[in-house]
Amino acid sequence: MIRRAVLLLTACLVVLAGGAGQAQAVGYRYWSFWDRDGDRWTYATQGPSLARPADGDVQGFRFSVSEDSQDSAQPRGTADFKTVCAGTPAREGHKRVALVLDFGTAADAPSGETPPSARTACARVAPDATTAEALAAVARPLRYDSAALLCAIAGYPRRGCGEQVAAGNEGNEPATAAQGRATGAKSERDTDGGGPSVGVLAGAAAVAVLGAAAVWQMRRRGDA
Repeated sequence: MIRRAVLLLTACLVVLAGGAGQAQAVGYRYWSFWDRDGDRWTYATQGPSLARPADGDVQGFRFSVSEDSQDSAQPRGTADFKTVCAGTPAREGHKRVALVLDFGTAADAPSGETPPSARTACARVAPDATTAEALAAVARPLRYDSAALLCAIAGYPRRGCGEQVAAGNEGNEPATAAQGRATGAKSERDTDGGGPSVGVLAGAAAVAVLGAAAVWQMRRRGDA
């Protein structure tokens, strides 16, 4: 009986731990912002409204579902300033910035939407222009939320902005309307205050009930 009770409690704890892990397995659907450094992409340390690229810089945007900047998907393909801006001649009093726009995969797209094909563009803008201004010059319409989070490039996606998506639910409706605070800077996401989830509390209660039942059965056996 004791062995059976121990096995039962162990199984419950395993289920509880697995449920807690699944509850935390979420991502966010948003546009990430990248700098091209030689032949590799690096996650931008400033948002596009603050970054001021130099003439000849290559920057990229990628739409995807990711948990944070550590697992965010990079723009695909190779990017080279000379290739992207070959058809845009230099002009006095302007700078040229090569932009790579990767609209992501169908798996990361909001429900009912199809991502456009990835493309590049060469923005010729004022010397002090930000990346956001360069983007506006070549990829309208842009859409921002009330917190200045970049929500859409070239009209994609039509709706949503940094929403939270449950794992395995990438192509469906968002799990919640949680908003990302910064695109292109290190991710900052809203939390629930750090308290235990309903699932964890319910699981803990179930373990307690099963434990009490096991003890009651052992006592009953002893009295019999």
